[in-house]
Amino acid sequence: MGKAHHPRRGSLQYWPRKRSKKSIARISSWAKENQPKPLGFIGYKAGMAHVQVIDNRPKSLTKGEKVMIASTIIDCPPMMVIGAAFYKNTISGLQKIYSWFIPKLSKEMSLFFPGAKKTTEFQIPEQFDDLRLLVQSQPKLTTTGSKIPKVMELPVGGNKDSKLNYVKNILGKEVSIADVFDKGALVDVHAITKGKGFQGTVKRYGVPIRHHKSEKTKRGIGTLGAWTPKRVDFRTAMPGKMGYHLRTDYNKQILKIAVASDALNQEGGIPHYGLVRNAHIFVKGSVIGPKRRAIVLTKPIRPRMDIPKDAPEIAFTSRVA
Repeated sequence: MGKAHHPRRGSLQYWPRKRSKKSIARISSWAKENQPKPLGFIGYKAGMAHVQVIDNRPKSLTKGEKVMIASTIIDCPPMMVIGAAFYKNTISGLQKIYSWFIPKLSKEMSLFFPGAKKTTEFQIPEQFDDLRLLVQSQPKLTTTGSKIPKVMELPVGGNKDSKLNYVKNILGKEVSIADVFDKGALVDVHAITKGKGFQGTVKRYGVPIRHHKSEKTKRGIGTLGAWTPKRVDFRTAMPGKMGYHLRTDYNKQILKIAVASDALNQEGGIPHYGLVRNAHIFVKGSVIGPKRRAIVLTKPIRPRMDIPKDAPEIAFTSRVA
């Protein structure tokens, strides 16, 4: 007889299992901020390391003692502000009414954002309700081997007037990671997962391997479904492409914001990444995606209250892997 308890195979929380269109995350919800500053930052995953910290959790059994935790190193070269986008509230939500880029970039950026104005002066619409920064990363400052920057829109905190003043002052300048986040802050990590290629049902959905006397196949399902209706249900576990999905990790804590140091760059730098030449951060725990993948850090949309606001003090950092 079959098992009385037989949960379905594969979660329907993420459906359909489609590959991401771009290698950088698409973000639709942003947290609110009172200070006029960008609400996100683009970095590059460099590697992981074990760090020894002094536990500062108030109710922890190891409070005040040294504990080892895993951390991820994210290389954060400064972002370049290349333009601004203006929005207006409509019945269906925010609608973009005007985009402007730095004149020398307007030809290239029009491929990313059609409809951008190619004027030499920064023009401000008479009526608008919101505006965002147009920024690009600078991979040429890293050792990822990529030359094509990641371009995206970033909201700005504050009210309408403070946003406009901030955008006027920051156009054509660089934004560093320290201008956006502080040590100990919580961040949401948005990225694209590792691509696994075409995989079978055992690896893709976790279906059990069948008995060695089973017919036709062992690493497959026993039936495609009922005779009626005469079609394969979309819930049926089938082989297909796996990975390269858009995912979000909530409430990751920044343990440290540091400048490039020789400690990370000994013996050629981090394996499979290279030298870390820019400011970088240590994030508690693991982070989505492979090395050299573009990571988008944003202000947490649902911050946890039980995490201490002050980051634990790092006493020792092991060899980076």
